[in-house]
Amino acid sequence: MADTTHTDQGNRLEHYPVTFFATIMGMTGLALALHAAESSWGLGDTASTVIYFVALAMFVLVSFGYALKALKYPKAVSGEWHHPVRIAFFPAISISLLLLSTASLGRITVISEPLWLVGMLLQGVLTVAVVSAWIGARAFQTGHLNPAWFIPAVGNVIVPIAGVPLGYPEISWYFMSVGLIFWVVLMTLVMNRLIFHDPLPGKLQPTLVILIAPPAVGMVAWLRLVGDVDSFARILLNGAYLFTLIVAVQLPRIVKLPFAMSFWALSFPVAAATIASFQYAMKTGSAAHQYIGSGFLIVLVVIITALVLKTLRAMAAGQICIPE
Repeated sequence: MADTTHTDQGNRLEHYPVTFFATIMGMTGLALALHAAESSWGLGDTASTVIYFVALAMFVLVSFGYALKALKYPKAVSGEWHHPVRIAFFPAISISLLLLSTASLGRITVISEPLWLVGMLLQGVLTVAVVSAWIGARAFQTGHLNPAWFIPAVGNVIVPIAGVPLGYPEISWYFMSVGLIFWVVLMTLVMNRLIFHDPLPGKLQPTLVILIAPPAVGMVAWLRLVGDVDSFARILLNGAYLFTLIVAVQLPRIVKLPFAMSFWALSFPVAAATIASFQYAMKTGSAAHQYIGSGFLIVLVVIITALVLKTLRAMAAGQICIPE
């Protein structure tokens, strides 16, 4: 029996997915969204601080698990890197570092800059590596393209959010430029795939929500870089609202699908829209956007709660870390 259990644990470690880092993005996004709400409404920071430490602990645990997998099953990691869908989730590691750096500002300032530096460098390397893989010798097909391909681009526009207050404006402009350029390119490709080709497979349907993230995160980063709301910031925010409405129409169908870890893609984009709304409200004094941000926050809390419960149930039922 012990040998069987050991083998089962080994198999589960071998199938430990890089997509687990999307849970860190979601939880850290919740911490940042709560902090934005607390600042906008003049509340204390207890709730956001608690979620911040939960996200930090989750990052340590998830990173340890994936590092262990890399040591024991390097071929499995290589297989994920060469997977046409999962390769896009590797930058979720660097994005998690960048988000934790942002959330650490004003809390544990001493770790904010090291987290940002490591995350920024890793994001730069992964962006070049992933894009090189996309345009390299691999035979990607139209069916492989999905909104998760935005993840490497979104990671770049996150860099300025902590980079500017930490004193790195020029490198922040570089990553912002890269992120915006790839957002335009990938938006064209993804919309073409969604409109003119077969629907996304069931497990990838939740990634449609990722469409909200680039303009929402881009708006927050743009405010960091230019300091105030301008015409481009308004375009980005309203673009995020448009994609929110488009995704909202699809949600009743998406939530009926069987649970998979890809459902965590629902969390971070909603968090980004929440933060962008509160940032706009604080910069302009717009009560309407303050209430919009609050509405997004309520939805986000419901989503995160449901995702945590469903993930725990799936883990208890042995439905996580299994071959696809």
